[in-house]
Amino acid sequence: MSAKTVVLAYSGGLDTSCILVWLKEKGFNVIAFMSNVGQEEDFEAARKKAIDLGAKKVVILDQRKEFVDEFIWLGVQANAMYEDRYLMGTAFARPCIARGLVEAAKAEGAQFISHGATGKGNDQIRFELSCYALYPEVELISPWRMPEFFNRFKGRQDLFDYAKANGIPLPVTPKSPWSMDANLMHISYESGILEDPQQEAPESLYQMTKDPTKIELKPDRLEVEFKRGIPVRVKHLDEGVEKTDSLELYLYLNEIGGRQGIGRIDIVENRFIGMKSRGIYETPAGTILYQAHLDIENFTMDRELRKVKSKLAMEFSEQVYRGFWYSPECDFTRHCIDRSQNGVDGVVTMNIYRGCVYIVGRRSPYSLYNQELVSMDVQGDYDPEDAAGFIKVNALRLKEFQRLRQLQK
Repeated sequence: MSAKTVVLAYSGGLDTSCILVWLKEKGFNVIAFMSNVGQEEDFEAARKKAIDLGAKKVVILDQRKEFVDEFIWLGVQANAMYEDRYLMGTAFARPCIARGLVEAAKAEGAQFISHGATGKGNDQIRFELSCYALYPEVELISPWRMPEFFNRFKGRQDLFDYAKANGIPLPVTPKSPWSMDANLMHISYESGILEDPQQEAPESLYQMTKDPTKIELKPDRLEVEFKRGIPVRVKHLDEGVEKTDSLELYLYLNEIGGRQGIGRIDIVENRFIGMKSRGIYETPAGTILYQAHLDIENFTMDRELRKVKSKLAMEFSEQVYRGFWYSPECDFTRHCIDRSQNGVDGVVTMNIYRGCVYIVGRRSPYSLYNQELVSMDVQGDYDPEDAAGFIKVNALRLKEFQRLRQLQK
C-alpha cells in the first residue's frame, strides 16, 4: 500500500460515505473498516456500497465476543456508572472498535486513520486517544474538525447535494429526527428534537425495550451466577433456559430485559469536552447485571474494601467515559478492581418485571453473612456489652464538637 493509505471507520451511512469520497478527492487510498459490536447492520450491503464508492478494500471485523469478554465484563466487575446513571455502552465500545481500527491500519501498512465523529462530542476523543495509545506513529484525520470540510458541508443539505453529485446512494427511508448509535450493550439517542431537554421522547424512539407501563407478561425469574465478579451462567427458573457462553448470556439478558422494559434512562450529562448534552439510553442486560453484581459483591466483600473499591469504580467510570481506556491510570485501576473481585462468587435470584429488577435471594460459598451472628434470636459469638464502649468511643468526637460550638457562640 502507498504512504497515502487511510483506514476509515465506516458505517455505511451518509456522513462516512461522503467522507470516503472526500478522502479519495484528497488523494488517499481508502480502506473502509467496519466493526460488528452487535448493531443491526447489513454488513454485506455496506461492503458493496463502500467498494462502489471507490474503497480499495473493506475490512469487517466481528468484535462482539471480545466486546463482552474484555470490555463489558470489566464494567460489570467495577459497577461502572458515569454520573450515577449512565452505564456507558458507547464509551465501552469505542476502545474496542479503536483496537480493531489500529489492527487493520497496521495490517494494511496505513499511516492514517479517519473517522466521522463530530467536533463537539466525546467519540472523537475516545477514538483518537485510543488510536494514539495503540499506534503512536499514526496520523488522525478528523474531517468534522477541519475548516476545509466543515465550511464546505455546513448542514445535511450540503451532504445530500455532494452525495447526489458523486453518485452516493441517499437514504431510502426518512431519517429519524434524532441521532442513534447502537451496539449489543445499548442504543443511545441524541440531537435533533431531543436537544430540547423538556421535549419528551416519543414511544416510537425506543428500539430495544417495550414500554414498561404496557407490559402484561408475568415476571421473568432468573438466576445469575458470578465467578470473580463475572457472569458465567444465567438460568430462567420458569422456562428452563440456561446460557453459559458470555455472548449468548448477554444477548439472552437483552431479550429478557427488553421484553420487560428494563434499562431506559433519559438524562442530561456532562461531556468531557465541556458542554452538557441530553441523551436517552436503553441498556437492558447491563441494568440487570449491574443490580445483580451490586448484590453479590456486597454479600461477599469486606465493608472497608468495598468502600475503597467504590471510589476506584468512580475513577474508572470517568476514565472510560473520557476515552482513557489505554492510559496507565486506567490500566492500574482495572487491575485493582479485578483484584477486588477475588471471592465475589455466587448466585443472585431475581424477578425481572415491568421495568424493574427485584433481587429476591442470593447464595455464595464465600458469603460474609453470618446468620447466627446477626440473628435476633441467637446471641452467637458476640457480647452485647462490648457495644457500650464502642458507642462511647464514637461519641467522644461528637461531644467535643458540641463543646467547641458552645464556645463559639
